[in-house]
Amino acid sequence: MTQPTVSHPHPVLFIHGLWIHSAAWQPWQDLFEAAGHPTSAPGWPGDGPSVQATRDDPSALDGIGILDICRHYADLVDAMPVRPVVVGHSFGGLIAQELLANGYAAAAVAIDPAPIKGVKVLPFAQLRSGLPVLGNPANRKRTVSLTAEQFRYSFGNALSEAESDALHQQWTIPGPGRPLFEDAGANFSRNSPAAVDSHHAVRGPLLLISGTEDHTVPRSVTEAVLKLYADNPSVTDYQVIEGRGHSLTIDSGWRDVATVTLDWIDRQEAGLLTTAPSAGA
Repeated sequence: MTQPTVSHPHPVLFIHGLWIHSAAWQPWQDLFEAAGHPTSAPGWPGDGPSVQATRDDPSALDGIGILDICRHYADLVDAMPVRPVVVGHSFGGLIAQELLANGYAAAAVAIDPAPIKGVKVLPFAQLRSGLPVLGNPANRKRTVSLTAEQFRYSFGNALSEAESDALHQQWTIPGPGRPLFEDAGANFSRNSPAAVDSHHAVRGPLLLISGTEDHTVPRSVTEAVLKLYADNPSVTDYQVIEGRGHSLTIDSGWRDVATVTLDWIDRQEAGLLTTAPSAGA
């Protein structure tokens, strides 16, 4: 690995989304560490140490919800000497926003993030992507795996069938159904775990990224999230990635998205250096 020439003050914490194991972040970690950013990519509470281990016994994920995931990462941040920059994909993007709004992150990047409370749009593609879980209420308390065909629609629709199927085989794990049910009902719950203080939180900078061909979190959903931040004076940036679906962090074009993310983080450097160094501030 190339030795970094610049040392950055804030580590980068990567958070995966539903159905993808945290090990899929390794190429991103290699790229960021070569650029001088210390990184970590811990899994969700209940994830096994590898893709196969999680597939073999996903029972520890049964019933895991958004609040459990948030608390898990907040505890990890509390053990860090410096608040990290959090980069999350899909549900990891929602978690990244929650950590940022509550002072657990110096900055955050939310890539094709699951919608936060307040988003009203529900495109057909998003509804269809959620049906493997939401179609059966019993899935709220158990894990669900995506078939190769379901993955192809939800993640790999902008890829060849061969590449999509290869990614499904390499990285997918069973995912808990509860976060999807919580997110789907967020606007009907007074104390939804998908709620983020988008209006009043004094926070570090946030970048939202959307792939134009995403079925799981369509562009219109991410733009609805962006509108919720319109009256917050903190920095909120938005980047569109043309021609990319929900697989954009793990497919053959991952480096393009990672470079956009890395360049944005580096541009925030001066601002981050003025933030307090303690975690959970």
